[in-house]
Amino acid sequence: MKTIIAAGALLAISSPAYAGTPYGNVESNAAWTGGDYTSAVTEVHAGYEFDNGVYVQGGPAFVSVDGEDLETEYSGKVGVVADVSESLEVYGEVGFITEDQSFDTSELNVATKVGVTYRF
Repeated sequence: MKTIIAAGALLAISSPAYAGTPYGNVESNAAWTGGDYTSAVTEVHAGYEFDNGVYVQGGPAFVSVDGEDLETEYSGKVGVVADVSESLEVYGEVGFITEDQSFDTSELNVATKVGVTYRF
């Protein structure tokens, strides 16, 4: 976790032309199969959003699999949100979560998310 916080701090310090906002984010994603709980990942992140819509966040991820002990991993996200018009916004995100707390790229789980939001 120290590596993620340090990386976020270095990004913030190395970009003095961008003012922004620090934030906290807690997110839990749970899964059910056939109505039965199977697993959940709860991320507790500290982050920083730059004025240009780019954000970076990271921290511990608590992985709970039904019938197994709770595990703690590290996770993080880098993304961007951009207004296309007054009503339309696009976003993209790259996130990761470690396996066995290892940052080995051959074992790092990486995911992407892209989307649009239209406000009526």
